[in-house]
Amino acid sequence: MIDLHTHTYESDGSLSPRELIDAAMDIGLQAMAITDHDTFAGFDAALPYARERGLDLVCGIELSCKLDGHTTHLLGYFVHGDPGPQFRGWLDQLLTARRDRNRRLAERLQSLGLDIRLEEVERLGRTLTGRPHFARVLVEKGYVKTRDEAFKKYIGEHGKAFVEREGPTVEQGIEKIAEARGLSSLAHPVRVEQRDPGIANIIGRLAAAGMAGLEVWHTDHNPKATEQFLAMAEKNGLTPTGGSDFHGDAKPNVRLGSGANGRLRIPVSVLQAMRQRSL
Repeated sequence: MIDLHTHTYESDGSLSPRELIDAAMDIGLQAMAITDHDTFAGFDAALPYARERGLDLVCGIELSCKLDGHTTHLLGYFVHGDPGPQFRGWLDQLLTARRDRNRRLAERLQSLGLDIRLEEVERLGRTLTGRPHFARVLVEKGYVKTRDEAFKKYIGEHGKAFVEREGPTVEQGIEKIAEARGLSSLAHPVRVEQRDPGIANIIGRLAAAGMAGLEVWHTDHNPKATEQFLAMAEKNGLTPTGGSDFHGDAKPNVRLGSGANGRLRIPVSVLQAMRQRSL
């Protein structure tokens, strides 16, 4: 069993890289990918320990991109090694743009009378600070009761304090991942489908732009959705990928390896097919 979609506390998960490796070994995972948002910090910290413990650890990333004006996540897998300095340098540019957005978001919240300072949010975000960390502070300070309320009322795309972040399009992300000899895969496509019912056309368009994979197995996918996306992957010549989208305490209902309700069980043959395609 494998899990190719996990997060550490270097982005918006709750476990340290070392703790995540231990958790993977405790449940008997054969392989795992760390796919923190827009950073390799978690993977870099985890790799020596994963080798020590004998876990096949895959270098991954989850890029925050734009698709038709909406934030959309694109997974990148570098199954044969490090993506190299050029891709890492490009990520540094994305982090700079993210920090600028965070500064403007904090200012917008303050203009609404909410005492939210960037420094306190960044203490939670470590390498990468994003809106989930703002949501935590909003909850801790009693401005909202839940993370979902924080997004809906203030920091989501339709919230009163929302600030647009400059970022790559999905097509640009696909191109950058391909240049680094990686395999790109649209993350949790059911979320895109909930926003745009023309998901089949979108996947076809991204496949034509060079996307190599599609996340078929995911916590949010019921058996019908999994079957639907597997068929779309086959139709467009895309390699199926999958993972739990584990965040630890940040998403307590999602278990490492098996997702929500324990319905995920992704065989190692999925990773083998990804490696074969990336040769």
